[in-house]
Amino acid sequence: MAEIRTVGVAGCGTMGAGIAIVAARAGFRTLVYDTRADALATARRQSEAFFAKSVERGKLKQDQVATILGNLVGTTDLRDFKACDLVIEAVFEDLKVKHALFAELNDICPPQTIFASNTSTLSITEIAGGSGRGERFAGMHFCLPAQLMKLVEMSPGLNTSEATFQAAWDFCKALGQHPVKTKDSPGFILNYFLIPFNNDAIRLVESGVAEPAEIDKAIKGAMGYAMGPFELLDLVGMDTQLLLCEAMHGSTHEPRAACPPLVKRMIAAGRLGRKSGRGFHAYKDSKMFGS
Repeated sequence: MAEIRTVGVAGCGTMGAGIAIVAARAGFRTLVYDTRADALATARRQSEAFFAKSVERGKLKQDQVATILGNLVGTTDLRDFKACDLVIEAVFEDLKVKHALFAELNDICPPQTIFASNTSTLSITEIAGGSGRGERFAGMHFCLPAQLMKLVEMSPGLNTSEATFQAAWDFCKALGQHPVKTKDSPGFILNYFLIPFNNDAIRLVESGVAEPAEIDKAIKGAMGYAMGPFELLDLVGMDTQLLLCEAMHGSTHEPRAACPPLVKRMIAAGRLGRKSGRGFHAYKDSKMFGS
């Protein structure tokens, strides 16, 4: 198995941008792809602000930041991924979208390139089925925000080779992350619990039990969570939450995984969360979480 030196991250939304930061910070040459040049520019500004804050806090030196940012390159041309040893997909939770992306990548990348998906709800085996290289495919679900959270859920598909999974596992550890192995099961570990939990919190607001700020305060104060459910939902985005619910509910038919109506109303109103400036809470800027 060839050594992983160059990493591609497909999609530079909140999740993809965070994964790219983790890879570049660990010393890997990191290419970030998105169809939207403005999204790449925004992610670059947010990454620079994040690392500037790291310098202020004494976690990094300025010369280290220069090296890291030199490793981080954005592109709107997927063909640039032909140089990648590993490609991590971080696009919408839509199987057709992922299949189309991986089919294109399969034509671009050499046979030895490993493919991975950051999916948090969809089947790794089903995604890999449209990739053209099921044995060289693994699940790598980073936690949000990836640049701060260390845990990564690692999931082999039914056809994933042992060598591929070991290479992906070793790469995860080289990033400084903490991998845990899960089966290819809906929601894996975290979202099996988290999606119904967050939906329950939303339903408390729908039923008038308490306001989002009060629920966040209660959950953090009594349960020790770093973020309340509504702070996390605003970071994830209402549009992404809808897709997560649809994927999870479609796989499990668990009633608590069904998307609450309030989420759809908020999407219609443009209240997507941090990225739009307003969700369950209001935000003054679009800085990356943790910067």
